[in-house]
Amino acid sequence: MRKRTTLLLATALTTGLLTALPAATASAAPARYADDFNGDGYHDLATAAPGATVGGRADAGAVVVSYGSRSGIKASNRTVVTQNSAGVPGTAEKDDAFGSALASGDLNRDGYADLVVGSEGEDGEAGSVTIVWGSKKGLSGGRTVADPARSSHHRFGMSLAIGDFTADGRADLAVGSTGADVQIFRGGFTKTAGAASRTWVVPSLATGDSYGSRSLAAGDINGNGVDDLVISGRFRTGSGEYVDGNLVYLGADSRPKALRMLVDGGKQRAVLGDVNGDGYDDVVTSDVLVYGGTAGPGEVLAYLGGAHGVSPTPQAALTQDSPGVPGATRAPGTSSFGAALSVGDVNGDGFADVAVGTPYEGVTSAPQTGTVTLLRGSAAGLTGQGATRWTQNTPGVPDLNEDHDFWGSAVRLADLDGDRKADLAVGARHENGGQGAMWTLRGSATGLTTTGAASFHATSVGVSGASAQLGSLFGQ
Repeated sequence: MRKRTTLLLATALTTGLLTALPAATASAAPARYADDFNGDGYHDLATAAPGATVGGRADAGAVVVSYGSRSGIKASNRTVVTQNSAGVPGTAEKDDAFGSALASGDLNRDGYADLVVGSEGEDGEAGSVTIVWGSKKGLSGGRTVADPARSSHHRFGMSLAIGDFTADGRADLAVGSTGADVQIFRGGFTKTAGAASRTWVVPSLATGDSYGSRSLAAGDINGNGVDDLVISGRFRTGSGEYVDGNLVYLGADSRPKALRMLVDGGKQRAVLGDVNGDGYDDVVTSDVLVYGGTAGPGEVLAYLGGAHGVSPTPQAALTQDSPGVPGATRAPGTSSFGAALSVGDVNGDGFADVAVGTPYEGVTSAPQTGTVTLLRGSAAGLTGQGATRWTQNTPGVPDLNEDHDFWGSAVRLADLDGDRKADLAVGARHENGGQGAMWTLRGSATGLTTTGAASFHATSVGVSGASAQLGSLFGQ
């Protein structure tokens, strides 16, 4: 394993306050789950189709929200949200890519989770961010989050996260772009007004169309009840060197505070969850480069959280050659282990597991058909022991492996049927020649099971377009 270093960051935060807007009085307790859009007590699943054709406009983009229930999700129990939906701001236009980033949380404290959608192609890649409000009947209506620094970056909304980063008890919205700043819009959202103020996080991100904040993730790493923020991207060190990594900010009064940078684990993304069951969220990252239709072999790393923040060295660094992990590391361009990640407790044992998408991996004679590996959590942390591997050829999984499906383009672990065990959702953005599709496998006391497994193709959930790419990503 390569030697990894931890860089302590001395970058200062700057805070810009906008004119304060009065916060609405909460009419209900905040939503129990950050992804329960209709308030029925079940997690829901938001699935992006950023290439969907809407109103005859190719690549306008759409988001399918499948509502959880005792029997899981169904093709019929869903809402398709586009910029042509009633009450949603804007108009569906060619190349908007509505759904290129997703986040969810109860921004207006009404008891229903809200969906935040990034459209990185809006207005010639200026980008835009849209809030779609949750309600008893599901998602409807919305408002735009204004870009306060439009001239300094592109692709506003290329990454999103929601959490209480400023310790005031209200959900804040973090928005990334190609610029050097990640902007946090402080809680105080209502259906008629925006955030009460804006805090700029300045992590010395490299700027440019190819860089910026690749992903944002929220969770409580140090167990103090305040959400922390992890930014994945390319960063500039004090010496002027550019490195890929994950910058950890600890939530605090008024504004988050920089803790450290985790180097060599940020070429893709970070996700947070408690893999060792000690009450602190851990940072799980992937070190895999996906570019121009090819990908490196990939590695998944776990950094343990604790009272003082996150450990500077990984507890685990797993590849497909690690003991217990099924498969084997393939040649560059044919693997991508870690291109998609999600954290959740599949068997209810108190340790979060990690779903790992490997969309470029070939299976038998089908190139780049894709696989998903479930890595297990344990008292010691993330482990390869007991890992399982899933493909479209696994008995009980609907459909079959086909060339260039990219099964595992996105993964999501969430309890969609209310049995306290996380279910696995899998996206394949190139299924059926690019239309895309998604699958669900149930969690159980013994792990994932194909009993009740289901697949949902683009047309079955109301998405059109030859290159809709349904399953490109899930709301996390």
